[in-house]
Amino acid sequence: MRPLTTDLTREELRPYFCWDEDVSIAELRAALRGPDPKERLRVLGRLLREARDTDVWSFVGPQEVADALPLLGRHLGRRRAFWEYLIGRWRAQGLVR
Repeated sequence: MRPLTTDLTREELRPYFCWDEDVSIAELRAALRGPDPKERLRVLGRLLREARDTDVWSFVGPQEVADALPLLGRHLGRRRAFWEYLIGRWRAQGLVR
């Protein structure tokens, strides 16, 4: 397995939030842009559930999270309320659709 890292610029290493899956940061980015919608939701859900919220923005933008949020509920676990609150407040302020 690749070593874990908190340095998200080290594309060849495994991000700290993928502690149980041997996937590089580059592979994670590719999966988030890949053609399989189920895999994109799985990876995005893991990112939102396991990564620090400030690190999420290294991979996706706020509008992308807002657009996917209705489909992500079962992937978010205990972090669901946080993301729903955050995106809800940003919607109320007109920062995302």
